[in-house]
Amino acid sequence: MKKLFTVIVLFLLSGTVFAQEGGADRTFDGLQRVEGARVGAAYIDPEADFSVFRRVAILDPFVAFRSNWQRDVNRSRSRNINSRDMERMKDDMQSLFRDVFTQRLEAAGFDIVNTADYDVLVLRPAIIDLDITAPDRATAGRSRTYTSTAGAATLYLQLVDSVSGDVIGRAIDRTVARTSGAQVSWSNRVSNRADARRVMGRWADILVEFLTSHYYQPTAEEEAAADAE
Repeated sequence: MKKLFTVIVLFLLSGTVFAQEGGADRTFDGLQRVEGARVGAAYIDPEADFSVFRRVAILDPFVAFRSNWQRDVNRSRSRNINSRDMERMKDDMQSLFRDVFTQRLEAAGFDIVNTADYDVLVLRPAIIDLDITAPDRATAGRSRTYTSTAGAATLYLQLVDSVSGDVIGRAIDRTVARTSGAQVSWSNRVSNRADARRVMGRWADILVEFLTSHYYQPTAEEEAAADAE
């Protein structure tokens, strides 16, 4: 419980910092804004050498629904979403995040590890303001909900040097998951999961693109010297 409380407090403080800085070029801890980032806001340590990272450790994301989500869902639809249902959904989001990011990072040549070393980058994620439009309790009922929006979520991601523990990157992005062409379709647990996977796949691809763009590229002279050895 103490650990969970600490995570929540740290997250709220970090979120407050984002809100206060807005479009500032630098954060309170010296991170520099990334111009043209494909997310809502992104900052990195200008002195950090991202080219050294070949392995990644992925922490389980902290997951939180938007304020009053359970009350609003139960009041507006014939559902009875309870705390156990919400915990299952959070577990699903955690598992899906790890699966998607592991798959995309490994495909790009990164090893996923659980250790700290000079070449290990730690992902410290949080998925907040989670808003599932048509939650499915996976019961035997036949009720259906049709919607053009599967839901929305905000990713808050910190990139941490596994050796020093320093935060060398930070990003936040709010995404709304929409059905193809914004057409109305039946939403259930399967379709919700597919939509969430697409959203996380986009986040993972942006991270992979950033990391691979910082790969160290040897010069022709260095390659020739290496071949000569």
